[in-house]
Amino acid sequence: MTSRTHRTPPPAEFTALLALSIALAALGIDILLPAFGAIRAELGLPADSTAVAALVTAYFLGLALGQLAYGPLSDRFGRRPTLFVGYAVYVLGALAATASPSLELLVASRFLWGLGAAGPRVVTIAIIRDTYEGDRMSRAMSFVMAVFILVPVIAPSIGAGLVALGNWRWVFATCVLAALVMTVWAWVRLPETLPDRHRLELRLGRIARAVGVVVTDRQARGYGLAMTVLFGAFLSYIASSEIIITETFDRARWFPVIFSGLAAVMGVAILLNARIVGRIGARRLAHRALLGYLAVAAVLVLVAVTTGGRPPLWLFLVTAGLLLASHALLVPNLNAIAMANMAPVAGTASSLLGAAQIAGGAMLGAVVDQAFAGTILPLSVAFLGYGTVALGLILWTEHGKLFQPLPRPPGIDPTAPVTEG
Repeated sequence: MTSRTHRTPPPAEFTALLALSIALAALGIDILLPAFGAIRAELGLPADSTAVAALVTAYFLGLALGQLAYGPLSDRFGRRPTLFVGYAVYVLGALAATASPSLELLVASRFLWGLGAAGPRVVTIAIIRDTYEGDRMSRAMSFVMAVFILVPVIAPSIGAGLVALGNWRWVFATCVLAALVMTVWAWVRLPETLPDRHRLELRLGRIARAVGVVVTDRQARGYGLAMTVLFGAFLSYIASSEIIITETFDRARWFPVIFSGLAAVMGVAILLNARIVGRIGARRLAHRALLGYLAVAAVLVLVAVTTGGRPPLWLFLVTAGLLLASHALLVPNLNAIAMANMAPVAGTASSLLGAAQIAGGAMLGAVVDQAFAGTILPLSVAFLGYGTVALGLILWTEHGKLFQPLPRPPGIDPTAPVTEG
């Protein structure tokens, strides 16, 4: 169906639909974590086996690789058909995981599941780029990313409840149900945001030219790389937070509360971003947030060095909360700035930037994870080091000038969403 038979829903519903669609990717990760113990027990693995970590790795791999395909497909066939392909693969992967009798099949199913999750992530960003311009795009991105970040707050509790009520397969079945609900909702209410006249041929030469547009655009390249580096620090926090709280601070029982509380801080910050960005602009806000991020990271490194990597817990939580709040302000604005010039190839740009962010960030985060030795020093150095690299990339992109407003692309009315086919 085309946009001619689907009017754009009210702004609140439109934003909620996009936010919950992209949140499916996060749901497929975080709801699984409390089920690891039950999976080990049923599959005959030792209680301390790390083999189940492959379920997360396989998912991330599928999520990164899948994005490379969905972008060109959405530029050729439109956002709606490509989104429904992603939903379908997501459901197939989750169903296969629900029925998998062995760890090997479970890992393969998780890879397929990740391939499906890549679709909603790519298409949602492309739809936002189709529909909004400039700071309005950053505001829309803020609401979408707020939901994406808040999912980790509630998903582990849902997963733990499902495991307690039934078994770990109920967790996967719940993800199937969530994807089916999103499919029906999008089918009925989501318009096609890519006009027919803007469709691009699915040919190797055309795709190569679209890729060239992305990688040769100084703004997309610089801000995309900055996002990737910062995502590396964030993934390192996600991967090491549990062991830091339990081993470094000996607060194992408090980990779920602490993790959820810090995630809530990010959610509040990213919601505030939607209000602030309308006043000072995406670029200025991003640059200020990055400088604040670096200042807090420098304090955290100083604290780590002077306390042997084991500061008081309250001090670590305060600095970590400020860093994560800054990161929450950076994510939607850096995304919006990187995508600002990509209207002609929004799908391809979204896929390339997303794949680079996840794959590159995972590799950078893994370097920090391997350096963990019972203290917060490696993580604090990662925040400062990766943040400094991100600042250098942005300074290079902006020719050494910060705090400049985001220019309006010529010939585009930023107050008129593009929703007609």
